Amino acid sequence: MIDCFAERPGVPRSEVTRWLPLPGGAPANVACAISKLGDRADFVGAVGSDHWGDALMQLLTDMGVGHRGVQRRLKAPTRQVLYTTSQTDSLSSALGHSHHTFAGFSESDPTVFADAHLFADGLEDDLFIGADFLVLGTVAMAYSDTRQSVEKALSLAKANQLSILVDVNWQPMFWPNPAEAPGRVYDLLKQVHYLKVSDDEAEWLFGTHSPQAIAQQFPHLKGVLVMAEAQGCTYCFRQISGHVPEFKVDVEEITGAGDAFTAGFIHRLMQKGPGCLKDANIVREIVTYASAVGALTTTRPGAIAALPSPKEVEVFLYLN
Repeated sequence: MIDCFAERPGVPRSEVTRWLPLPGGAPANVACAISKLGDRADFVGAVGSDHWGDALMQLLTDMGVGHRGVQRRLKAPTRQVLYTTSQTDSLSSALGHSHHTFAGFSESDPTVFADAHLFADGLEDDLFIGADFLVLGTVAMAYSDTRQSVEKALSLAKANQLSILVDVNWQPMFWPNPAEAPGRVYDLLKQVHYLKVSDDEAEWLFGTHSPQAIAQQFPHLKGVLVMAEAQGCTYCFRQISGHVPEFKVDVEEITGAGDAFTAGFIHRLMQKGPGCLKDANIVREIVTYASAVGALTTTRPGAIAALPSPKEVEVFLYLN
């Protein structure tokens, strides 16, 4: 999708004369971050047959992300998400999550966009052969077509023994009926191995932000990561639990930091191998690495443009 930010702060949507478009969408951010860190990533989703869809396809190409799994919709446009800004200082500050407000979509009906119509029969089975991870958000569960695609993807992931990670990334504005979300998210979580959730999302879904308590509700989970703004990550991997505080950096923009964290976690876990999760020191090192990737992403504007290279992460961790 395309995130569009009002260039003039402090004005309502009806008075915005110019929007700054930036490529967005959490799973695409994760795919680009994983590619930047040196791993192979493929993105599966749907975009319109419009100039925004062309731009997103070019971005995936530029970032080295495979896009055989991208479907192009002829009649459904690429989703544009509009945000007004509340800061009176620089635009870069206004782009941070703390400073902008959702102002609607480019169309009034959230179901008309291409990303709501990813067709299951268009998923290519061979994309899942030889893969290690399937990464999902929960927005896809809001729409019938895309929900069926998620169900097929889960089936293919299980058949090919992929690890499955879900980042809840709760976005009620995407849901035609938000009241349906908890049940659908719960059903999804019954089929995954790793869960990443914010502390607010954890309270909403599980009535607790303790990763140990969440793991007790879903004993099949291999790992639970709970992110708290300005506090870092608390985690539980079966019998191993701990907390990694947030790195202190000069923040330019926080968009995409959580997605970068997810990519850093997956990248480091694949390097170490799943057996490493029995070692408390290695688990902490993996979460610390992921936190560094997320922190570095906040030091530059743009969710994808700000993603760090492996060398930058290495140097950052050495200096910190």
